[in-house]
Amino acid sequence: MFIQGILTLASLTFNSHQHNDSLKRLGNLTPYRVAPASHNVKAELPDDCSVDRVMLMHRHGSRGPAGSEEMRLINSLVRTLRDGHDALQDAHLPENLCFLQTGKGYEAHLDPEHLTIIGRQQLFNHGVEFGLKYPNFTTETLLSSPVQRVVDSMYFFAQGRFGREAKDKNLLTVNDIPGPVSWITPWTSCFGTNHHYASQVAKEWSKLYLPSITKRLNDLLPYGASFTDDDTQGALYACAYDLAARDESPWCDVFHADELADFEYELDLHVDAIVGYLVPRNAGRVMGSVFVKKLINRFSNTGGEAQPLYLEFGHDDTIIAAIAAMGLNKDDPPLSPDGLREHRRFRTSYQAPFAAQMVWERFTCEESFDGPQIRLILNEETYPLWTCAETKYDRRFGTCSLDAFVRANKFSTDIEFGDDAWQAACGAHSRGLCFQG
Repeated sequence: MFIQGILTLASLTFNSHQHNDSLKRLGNLTPYRVAPASHNVKAELPDDCSVDRVMLMHRHGSRGPAGSEEMRLINSLVRTLRDGHDALQDAHLPENLCFLQTGKGYEAHLDPEHLTIIGRQQLFNHGVEFGLKYPNFTTETLLSSPVQRVVDSMYFFAQGRFGREAKDKNLLTVNDIPGPVSWITPWTSCFGTNHHYASQVAKEWSKLYLPSITKRLNDLLPYGASFTDDDTQGALYACAYDLAARDESPWCDVFHADELADFEYELDLHVDAIVGYLVPRNAGRVMGSVFVKKLINRFSNTGGEAQPLYLEFGHDDTIIAAIAAMGLNKDDPPLSPDGLREHRRFRTSYQAPFAAQMVWERFTCEESFDGPQIRLILNEETYPLWTCAETKYDRRFGTCSLDAFVRANKFSTDIEFGDDAWQAACGAHSRGLCFQG
Protein backbone atom coordinates (compact mmCIF):
# COMPACT_ATOMS: atom_id res chain seq x y z
CA MET A 1 0.00 0.00 0.00
CA PHE A 2 1.36 3.42 -0.98
CA ILE A 3 0.69 6.35 1.32
CA GLN A 4 0.68 9.79 -0.28
CA GLY A 5 2.59 12.24 1.89
CA ILE A 6 2.26 15.99 1.88
CA LEU A 7 5.06 17.52 3.83
CA THR A 8 5.58 21.11 4.93
CA LEU A 9 9.05 22.08 3.79
CA ALA A 10 10.05 24.41 6.57
CA SER A 11 11.61 21.51 8.49
CA LEU A 12 13.05 19.50 5.60
CA THR A 13 16.73 20.39 5.71
CA PHE A 14 19.43 19.04 7.96
CA ASN A 15 22.00 21.33 9.53
CA SER A 16 24.65 22.30 7.03
CA HIS A 17 28.34 21.65 7.57
CA GLN A 18 31.46 23.20 6.16
CA HIS A 19 34.41 20.80 5.84
CA ASN A 20 37.85 22.34 5.41
CA ASP A 21 39.59 19.09 6.35
CA SER A 22 41.46 17.74 3.33
CA LEU A 23 40.62 14.21 4.48
CA LYS A 24 37.03 15.00 3.57
CA ARG A 25 38.08 15.46 -0.07
CA LEU A 26 39.22 12.12 -1.44
CA GLY A 27 37.19 12.15 -4.62
CA ASN A 28 34.71 9.31 -4.98
CA LEU A 29 36.49 7.52 -2.10
CA THR A 30 35.53 10.29 0.34
CA PRO A 31 33.74 9.14 3.52
CA TYR A 32 30.15 10.34 3.49
CA ARG A 33 29.88 14.06 4.16
CA VAL A 34 27.19 16.68 4.09
CA ALA A 35 27.85 18.75 0.98
CA PRO A 36 29.02 22.35 1.38
CA ALA A 37 26.06 24.72 1.46
CA SER A 38 25.52 27.09 -1.42
CA HIS A 39 25.67 30.57 0.09
CA ASN A 40 23.37 31.96 -2.58
CA VAL A 41 20.52 29.47 -2.10
CA LYS A 42 17.96 29.34 0.70
CA ALA A 43 17.91 25.97 2.43
CA GLU A 44 14.18 26.05 3.19
CA LEU A 45 11.36 26.67 0.77
CA PRO A 46 8.42 28.98 1.57
CA ASP A 47 5.91 27.72 4.13
CA ASP A 48 3.14 27.44 1.54
CA CYS A 49 5.02 24.72 -0.38
CA SER A 50 4.64 20.97 0.07
CA VAL A 51 6.31 17.90 -1.41
CA ASP A 52 4.15 15.33 -3.19
CA ARG A 53 6.77 13.08 -4.82
CA VAL A 54 10.28 11.96 -3.82
CA MET A 55 12.87 9.98 -5.80
CA LEU A 56 16.03 8.80 -3.99
CA MET A 57 19.11 7.49 -5.75
CA HIS A 58 21.57 6.33 -3.09
CA ARG A 59 25.15 5.26 -3.66
CA HIS A 60 26.34 2.21 -1.75
CA GLY A 61 28.23 2.82 1.47
CA SER A 62 31.97 2.69 2.09
CA ARG A 63 33.60 -0.37 0.54
CA GLY A 64 36.96 -2.07 0.18
CA PRO A 65 39.23 -1.54 -2.83
CA ALA A 66 37.54 -2.15 -6.18
CA GLY A 67 39.44 -3.69 -9.04
CA SER A 68 42.83 -5.37 -9.14
CA GLU A 69 44.84 -2.18 -9.73
CA GLU A 70 44.02 -0.55 -6.38
CA MET A 71 44.89 -3.73 -4.47
CA ARG A 72 48.07 -4.12 -6.55
CA LEU A 73 49.23 -0.66 -5.48
CA ILE A 74 48.42 -1.24 -1.81
CA ASN A 75 50.10 -4.66 -1.87
CA SER A 76 53.16 -3.09 -3.49
CA LEU A 77 53.35 -0.64 -0.60
CA VAL A 78 53.06 -3.44 1.98
CA ARG A 79 55.81 -5.49 0.28
CA THR A 80 58.16 -2.49 0.19
CA LEU A 81 57.62 -1.88 3.89
CA ARG A 82 58.04 -5.56 4.72
CA ASP A 83 61.30 -5.77 2.75
CA GLY A 84 62.54 -2.59 4.46
CA HIS A 85 61.42 -3.57 7.96
CA ASP A 86 64.91 -3.82 9.47
CA ALA A 87 66.06 -0.54 7.94
CA LEU A 88 62.94 1.19 9.27
CA GLN A 89 63.57 -0.02 12.81
CA ASP A 90 66.93 1.73 12.98
CA ALA A 91 65.84 4.93 11.25
CA HIS A 92 65.09 8.33 12.77
CA LEU A 93 61.63 8.94 11.39
CA PRO A 94 59.40 11.99 11.81
CA GLU A 95 56.47 11.56 14.14
CA ASN A 96 53.93 10.99 11.38
CA LEU A 97 55.91 7.98 10.10
CA CYS A 98 56.74 6.38 13.45
CA PHE A 99 53.80 3.98 13.04
CA LEU A 100 56.07 2.09 10.61
CA GLN A 101 58.27 1.10 13.58
CA THR A 102 55.51 -0.28 15.81
CA GLY A 103 54.86 -4.03 15.87
CA LYS A 104 54.85 -5.35 12.33
CA GLY A 105 54.57 -1.84 10.92
CA TYR A 106 51.71 -1.12 8.54
CA GLU A 107 49.52 -3.99 7.41
CA ALA A 108 46.51 -3.59 5.16
CA HIS A 109 43.46 -5.50 6.37
CA LEU A 110 41.01 -4.65 3.62
CA ASP A 111 38.13 -6.64 2.15
CA PRO A 112 38.04 -5.88 -1.59
CA GLU A 113 34.75 -4.85 -3.17
CA HIS A 114 32.56 -5.50 -0.13
CA LEU A 115 30.62 -3.07 2.05
CA THR A 116 32.54 -2.25 5.24
CA ILE A 117 31.07 -2.02 8.73
CA ILE A 118 31.17 1.75 8.34
CA GLY A 119 29.33 1.40 5.03
CA ARG A 120 26.61 -0.60 6.78
CA GLN A 121 26.35 2.06 9.47
CA GLN A 122 26.09 4.84 6.86
CA LEU A 123 23.15 3.21 5.12
CA PHE A 124 21.32 2.30 8.32
CA ASN A 125 21.72 5.85 9.62
CA HIS A 126 20.56 7.32 6.32
CA GLY A 127 17.50 5.12 6.43
CA VAL A 128 16.63 6.45 9.88
CA GLU A 129 17.25 10.05 8.82
CA PHE A 130 15.19 9.61 5.67
CA GLY A 131 12.28 8.32 7.72
CA LEU A 132 12.51 11.34 10.01
CA LYS A 133 12.62 13.73 7.08
CA TYR A 134 9.83 12.09 5.06
CA PRO A 135 7.69 10.32 7.70
CA ASN A 136 4.52 10.18 5.60
CA PHE A 137 6.11 8.75 2.46
CA THR A 138 6.40 5.00 2.06
CA THR A 139 6.75 2.32 -0.59
CA GLU A 140 6.51 -1.44 -0.83
CA THR A 141 9.43 -1.85 -3.25
CA LEU A 142 13.11 -0.92 -3.14
CA LEU A 143 15.35 -1.36 -6.19
CA SER A 144 19.12 -1.70 -6.55
CA SER A 145 22.00 -2.56 -8.82
CA PRO A 146 22.70 -6.31 -8.71
CA VAL A 147 26.22 -5.75 -7.32
CA GLN A 148 26.34 -7.28 -3.84
CA ARG A 149 27.57 -4.20 -1.96
CA VAL A 150 24.65 -2.23 -3.42
CA VAL A 151 22.15 -4.96 -2.54
CA ASP A 152 23.57 -4.94 0.99
CA SER A 153 23.28 -1.15 1.13
CA MET A 154 19.61 -1.35 0.14
CA TYR A 155 19.06 -3.91 2.91
CA PHE A 156 20.65 -1.81 5.65
CA PHE A 157 18.85 1.34 4.50
CA ALA A 158 15.57 -0.57 4.66
CA GLN A 159 16.37 -1.72 8.20
CA GLY A 160 16.96 1.87 9.26
CA ARG A 161 13.91 3.28 7.48
CA PHE A 162 11.33 0.55 8.11
CA GLY A 163 12.62 -1.46 11.07
CA ARG A 164 10.73 -4.74 11.50
CA GLU A 165 8.51 -3.81 8.55
CA ALA A 166 11.52 -4.16 6.24
CA LYS A 167 10.98 -7.94 6.06
CA ASP A 168 7.67 -7.29 4.28
CA LYS A 169 9.20 -5.02 1.61
CA ASN A 170 10.16 -6.18 -1.88
CA LEU A 171 13.92 -5.76 -2.28
CA LEU A 172 14.59 -6.11 -6.00
CA THR A 173 17.51 -5.59 -8.38
CA VAL A 174 17.44 -4.27 -11.92
CA ASN A 175 17.69 -7.88 -13.10
CA ASP A 176 14.15 -8.40 -11.77
CA ILE A 177 12.55 -5.77 -13.98
CA PRO A 178 12.08 -5.74 -17.76
CA GLY A 179 13.66 -3.22 -20.11
CA PRO A 180 16.57 -2.94 -22.54
CA VAL A 181 18.52 -0.45 -20.41
CA SER A 182 18.54 0.44 -16.71
CA TRP A 183 18.67 3.98 -15.36
CA ILE A 184 20.66 2.60 -12.39
CA THR A 185 23.30 0.72 -14.43
CA PRO A 186 23.07 2.09 -17.99
CA TRP A 187 26.69 1.13 -18.75
CA THR A 188 25.66 -2.54 -18.96
CA SER A 189 23.97 -1.56 -22.24
CA CYS A 190 26.75 0.69 -23.58
CA PHE A 191 30.17 -0.02 -25.09
CA GLY A 192 30.92 3.70 -25.16
CA THR A 193 33.49 3.80 -22.40
CA ASN A 194 35.90 1.61 -20.47
CA HIS A 195 38.25 1.60 -17.52
CA HIS A 196 41.41 1.45 -19.62
CA TYR A 197 40.75 4.80 -21.27
CA ALA A 198 39.82 6.43 -17.95
CA SER A 199 42.90 4.96 -16.27
CA GLN A 200 45.11 6.41 -18.99
CA VAL A 201 43.61 9.87 -18.50
CA ALA A 202 44.17 9.66 -14.75
CA LYS A 203 47.69 8.27 -15.22
CA GLU A 204 48.69 11.28 -17.30
CA TRP A 205 48.07 13.43 -14.22
CA SER A 206 49.57 10.99 -11.70
CA LYS A 207 52.82 10.97 -13.68
CA LEU A 208 53.03 14.72 -13.07
CA TYR A 209 52.26 14.88 -9.35
CA LEU A 210 53.48 11.60 -7.83
CA PRO A 211 57.28 11.95 -8.36
CA SER A 212 57.64 15.00 -6.13
CA ILE A 213 55.74 13.28 -3.31
CA THR A 214 57.85 10.14 -3.70
CA LYS A 215 61.02 12.21 -3.51
CA ARG A 216 59.82 14.00 -0.36
CA LEU A 217 58.98 10.69 1.34
CA ASN A 218 62.26 9.08 0.32
CA ASP A 219 64.13 11.99 1.90
CA LEU A 220 62.49 10.89 5.17
CA LEU A 221 62.79 7.12 4.75
CA PRO A 222 66.01 5.10 5.16
CA TYR A 223 67.88 3.47 2.31
CA GLY A 224 66.39 0.02 1.95
CA ALA A 225 62.81 1.21 2.37
CA SER A 226 62.64 3.62 -0.54
CA PHE A 227 59.32 4.18 -2.27
CA THR A 228 58.47 3.97 -5.92
CA ASP A 229 55.64 6.09 -7.34
CA ASP A 230 53.47 2.96 -7.13
CA ASP A 231 54.18 2.74 -3.39
CA THR A 232 53.26 6.40 -2.94
CA GLN A 233 50.01 5.90 -4.81
CA GLY A 234 49.38 2.76 -2.75
CA ALA A 235 49.78 4.82 0.42
CA LEU A 236 47.25 7.37 -0.87
CA TYR A 237 44.78 4.57 -1.55
CA ALA A 238 45.56 3.08 1.87
CA CYS A 239 44.58 6.41 3.44
CA ALA A 240 41.22 6.34 1.67
CA TYR A 241 40.43 2.67 2.24
CA ASP A 242 41.58 2.59 5.86
CA LEU A 243 39.07 5.40 6.44
CA ALA A 244 36.42 3.37 4.62
CA ALA A 245 37.13 0.32 6.78
CA ARG A 246 38.07 1.76 10.19
CA ASP A 247 37.45 5.53 10.07
CA GLU A 248 41.15 6.27 10.62
CA SER A 249 44.45 5.81 8.83
CA PRO A 250 48.04 6.65 9.75
CA TRP A 251 48.75 7.34 6.08
CA CYS A 252 46.45 10.32 5.88
CA ASP A 253 48.75 12.27 8.22
CA VAL A 254 51.74 11.52 6.02
CA PHE A 255 50.52 13.66 3.14
CA HIS A 256 50.26 17.43 2.84
CA ALA A 257 46.94 19.03 1.96
CA ASP A 258 48.09 19.95 -1.55
CA GLU A 259 49.21 16.36 -2.15
CA LEU A 260 45.81 15.03 -1.15
CA ALA A 261 44.26 17.62 -3.47
CA ASP A 262 46.36 16.21 -6.32
CA PHE A 263 45.10 12.70 -5.49
CA GLU A 264 41.53 13.96 -5.38
CA TYR A 265 41.97 15.48 -8.84
CA GLU A 266 43.28 12.17 -10.18
CA LEU A 267 40.16 10.40 -8.93
CA ASP A 268 37.94 13.12 -10.42
CA LEU A 269 39.63 12.76 -13.79
CA HIS A 270 39.07 9.01 -13.67
CA VAL A 271 35.34 9.34 -12.99
CA ASP A 272 34.98 12.18 -15.51
CA ALA A 273 36.53 9.91 -18.15
CA ILE A 274 34.19 7.01 -17.27
CA VAL A 275 30.76 8.66 -17.09
CA GLY A 276 31.36 12.40 -17.29
CA TYR A 277 32.35 14.97 -19.89
CA LEU A 278 35.68 13.42 -20.92
CA VAL A 279 34.14 10.23 -22.30
CA PRO A 280 34.56 9.91 -26.07
CA ARG A 281 31.47 10.46 -28.21
CA ASN A 282 29.61 11.99 -25.25
CA ALA A 283 28.79 8.47 -24.03
CA GLY A 284 28.78 9.47 -20.36
CA ARG A 285 25.99 11.98 -20.81
CA VAL A 286 24.11 9.61 -23.12
CA MET A 287 24.16 6.97 -20.38
CA GLY A 288 22.99 9.55 -17.83
CA SER A 289 20.08 10.49 -20.08
CA VAL A 290 18.33 7.25 -19.10
CA PHE A 291 18.04 8.41 -15.48
CA VAL A 292 16.95 11.91 -16.51
CA LYS A 293 14.15 10.54 -18.67
CA LYS A 294 13.00 8.24 -15.87
CA LEU A 295 12.93 11.19 -13.46
CA ILE A 296 10.90 13.32 -15.87
CA ASN A 297 8.45 10.52 -16.64
CA ARG A 298 7.82 9.92 -12.96
CA PHE A 299 7.47 13.55 -11.97
CA SER A 300 5.28 14.27 -15.00
CA ASN A 301 3.28 11.09 -14.36
CA THR A 302 3.57 10.26 -18.04
CA GLY A 303 2.28 6.71 -17.63
CA GLY A 304 -0.37 7.61 -15.06
CA GLU A 305 1.13 5.25 -12.46
CA ALA A 306 3.59 7.50 -10.64
CA GLN A 307 4.20 6.69 -6.99
CA PRO A 308 4.86 9.17 -4.18
CA LEU A 309 8.19 7.57 -3.25
CA TYR A 310 11.01 5.75 -5.06
CA LEU A 311 13.92 4.27 -3.10
CA GLU A 312 16.73 3.14 -5.40
CA PHE A 313 20.38 2.25 -4.93
CA GLY A 314 23.31 2.40 -7.30
CA HIS A 315 26.83 3.68 -7.74
CA ASP A 316 28.82 6.88 -7.95
CA ASP A 317 28.69 6.39 -11.71
CA THR A 318 24.87 6.40 -11.56
CA ILE A 319 24.82 9.79 -9.86
CA ILE A 320 27.61 11.43 -11.84
CA ALA A 321 26.27 10.28 -15.22
CA ALA A 322 22.85 11.73 -14.38
CA ILE A 323 24.28 15.06 -13.21
CA ALA A 324 26.51 15.22 -16.30
CA ALA A 325 23.56 14.54 -18.61
CA MET A 326 21.92 17.63 -17.11
CA GLY A 327 25.13 19.66 -17.43
CA LEU A 328 24.96 20.68 -13.78
CA ASN A 329 28.65 20.08 -12.99
CA LYS A 330 30.15 20.99 -16.34
CA ASP A 331 33.47 22.83 -16.46
CA ASP A 332 34.42 25.12 -19.32
CA PRO A 333 36.96 24.25 -20.55
CA PRO A 334 36.70 20.58 -19.57
CA LEU A 335 39.03 19.13 -16.94
CA SER A 336 42.45 18.15 -18.24
CA PRO A 337 45.29 15.97 -16.92
CA ASP A 338 47.70 18.73 -17.92
CA GLY A 339 47.17 20.62 -14.67
CA LEU A 340 45.13 20.79 -11.47
CA ARG A 341 41.87 22.72 -11.77
CA GLU A 342 41.43 23.88 -8.18
CA HIS A 343 38.15 25.72 -8.80
CA ARG A 344 35.92 23.29 -10.64
CA ARG A 345 32.30 22.20 -10.72
CA PHE A 346 33.08 18.53 -11.24
CA ARG A 347 34.05 17.37 -7.74
CA THR A 348 33.09 13.85 -6.73
CA SER A 349 34.02 14.37 -3.08
CA TYR A 350 31.00 16.71 -2.87
CA GLN A 351 28.73 15.05 -5.42
CA ALA A 352 29.34 11.29 -5.07
CA PRO A 353 31.18 10.30 -1.88
CA PHE A 354 30.55 6.90 -0.38
CA ALA A 355 26.85 6.64 0.61
CA ALA A 356 25.95 9.70 -1.47
CA GLN A 357 22.27 10.65 -1.47
CA MET A 358 20.69 12.21 -4.55
CA VAL A 359 17.12 13.16 -3.58
CA TRP A 360 14.72 14.68 -6.09
CA GLU A 361 11.57 16.39 -4.81
CA ARG A 362 8.51 17.47 -6.73
CA PHE A 363 6.56 20.15 -4.88
CA THR A 364 3.76 22.62 -5.32
CA CYS A 365 2.96 25.89 -3.59
CA GLU A 366 -0.19 27.87 -2.90
CA GLU A 367 1.28 31.19 -4.03
CA SER A 368 5.09 31.23 -4.06
CA PHE A 369 5.50 29.17 -7.25
CA ASP A 370 3.16 28.46 -10.14
CA GLY A 371 2.61 24.80 -11.02
CA PRO A 372 4.75 21.74 -10.18
CA GLN A 373 8.35 22.51 -9.24
CA ILE A 374 11.47 20.37 -8.87
CA ARG A 375 14.38 20.48 -6.43
CA LEU A 376 17.59 18.46 -6.02
CA ILE A 377 18.90 17.74 -2.53
CA LEU A 378 22.39 16.31 -2.99
CA ASN A 379 24.01 15.01 0.17
CA GLU A 380 21.62 17.00 2.36
CA GLU A 381 22.11 20.37 0.68
CA THR A 382 20.18 22.02 -2.14
CA TYR A 383 22.08 21.67 -5.40
CA PRO A 384 21.06 24.62 -7.59
CA LEU A 385 19.33 23.72 -10.84
CA TRP A 386 20.98 26.63 -12.60
CA THR A 387 20.46 25.22 -16.10
CA CYS A 388 16.67 25.69 -15.88
CA ALA A 389 16.30 28.61 -13.44
CA GLU A 390 14.14 31.31 -15.03
CA THR A 391 12.93 33.54 -12.18
CA LYS A 392 14.51 35.24 -9.19
CA TYR A 393 12.64 32.76 -6.96
CA ASP A 394 14.17 29.88 -8.92
CA ARG A 395 17.63 31.29 -8.30
CA ARG A 396 16.90 32.11 -4.67
CA PHE A 397 15.79 28.56 -3.85
CA GLY A 398 17.85 26.60 -6.38
CA THR A 399 14.73 25.18 -8.00
CA CYS A 400 12.83 25.45 -11.26
CA SER A 401 9.44 24.60 -12.65
CA LEU A 402 8.98 21.06 -13.90
CA ASP A 403 8.16 22.45 -17.35
CA ALA A 404 11.40 24.44 -17.44
CA PHE A 405 13.33 21.38 -16.24
CA VAL A 406 11.92 19.32 -19.11
CA ARG A 407 12.82 22.01 -21.65
CA ALA A 408 16.34 22.32 -20.25
CA ASN A 409 16.94 18.58 -20.58
CA LYS A 410 16.06 18.18 -24.24
CA PHE A 411 19.43 16.47 -24.69
CA SER A 412 18.16 13.55 -22.60
CA THR A 413 14.54 13.45 -23.71
CA ASP A 414 15.57 13.32 -27.38
CA ILE A 415 17.59 10.11 -26.91
CA GLU A 416 16.06 6.64 -27.24
CA PHE A 417 17.85 3.37 -26.65
CA GLY A 418 19.18 2.13 -30.00
CA ASP A 419 18.56 5.35 -31.94
CA ASP A 420 21.25 7.18 -33.92
CA ALA A 421 22.47 9.17 -30.90
CA TRP A 422 22.69 6.02 -28.77
CA GLN A 423 24.44 4.07 -31.52
CA ALA A 424 26.97 6.85 -32.04
CA ALA A 425 27.85 6.86 -28.34
CA CYS A 426 27.35 3.25 -27.29
CA GLY A 427 26.76 0.96 -30.24
CA ALA A 428 23.42 -0.60 -31.10
CA HIS A 429 21.98 -3.11 -28.64
CA SER A 430 25.32 -3.34 -26.94
CA ARG A 431 26.26 -4.93 -23.68
CA GLY A 432 28.81 -2.86 -21.85
CA LEU A 433 31.57 -3.26 -19.31
CA CYS A 434 31.05 -3.49 -15.57
CA PHE A 435 32.75 -0.48 -14.02
CA GLN A 436 30.60 0.45 -11.07
CA GLY A 437 32.24 2.43 -8.29
